[in-house]
Amino acid sequence: MKVTNNRLTNANTAIRLTIACPDRVGLVATIGQLIANYQGNIIEANHHIDRAAGWFFMRHDICFSRQFTALDQFTSELNHISHALQLNWQLIQPTQPKRVILMVSRQSHCLEDILYRWRSKEINIEIPCIISNHQDLAESAKWHNIPYYHLPIPKNNKPAAFKELATIINQHTPDLIVLARYMQILPTFLCQQYPGRIINIHHSFLPAFAGAKPYHQAFERGVKLIGATCHYVNDQLDAGPIIEQDIARVNHCHSVFDMVRLGRDVEKNVLARGLRLHLEDRVFIHNDKTIVFN
Repeated sequence: MKVTNNRLTNANTAIRLTIACPDRVGLVATIGQLIANYQGNIIEANHHIDRAAGWFFMRHDICFSRQFTALDQFTSELNHISHALQLNWQLIQPTQPKRVILMVSRQSHCLEDILYRWRSKEINIEIPCIISNHQDLAESAKWHNIPYYHLPIPKNNKPAAFKELATIINQHTPDLIVLARYMQILPTFLCQQYPGRIINIHHSFLPAFAGAKPYHQAFERGVKLIGATCHYVNDQLDAGPIIEQDIARVNHCHSVFDMVRLGRDVEKNVLARGLRLHLEDRVFIHNDKTIVFN
């Protein structure tokens, strides 16, 4: 249970409440009555029950009156209820931008797409820095006036490089890290430090064709669909909980170049959708999978 933004104050009239807990009768009624007691209006409600696991998931966007001054009391009462009902809950200020570090290698399509959406205010984020193991995209960062860290990851000294990477990341206190075609495998300690807060775009419709050159593998196998997967990063290669996926149809007439071209479009769109879902707190991680309210 936590208030996820320490800048959440009584002046905030819009609040997002997320809950995951063991399922039982009366959960929605209990939470709804608490909100009503404080004159809150639920403007969006999402619920799901995983019947096999006996687990309940809820996401509510709540609007309080401008005169709402009882946030502390509301939080205290919610906390009291949570002990009895075993609620894992978060209160979030949805208009507060999340701090997102972008990590890239050489390919620009995913980075440029995110930067465009940020610049045009399609996504509500702050970008404290861009980190890369190559210099190729430094000019784009400079044009956007975003600090760019060039940090090579030498094969003969990866532990030291990853230690420096962790230092850079930690000093920028990110809410989220996005691997926008960052072609290095993050160390276990970093994945464990940011569980559920690192997302990756994988250039394949996982779990098929994991690893390098998936489009070449797909071409050799004569597939009829290619795709991309946005997923959370854990300490298993390309095996984190899946947020979003999509595909493009191909046939024997498509060359490897055609597949790469089509794949890039799918990748940037899937990453953008997955990022938006996370930013809007629509993704719940449960065991090895996700519940996504979209």
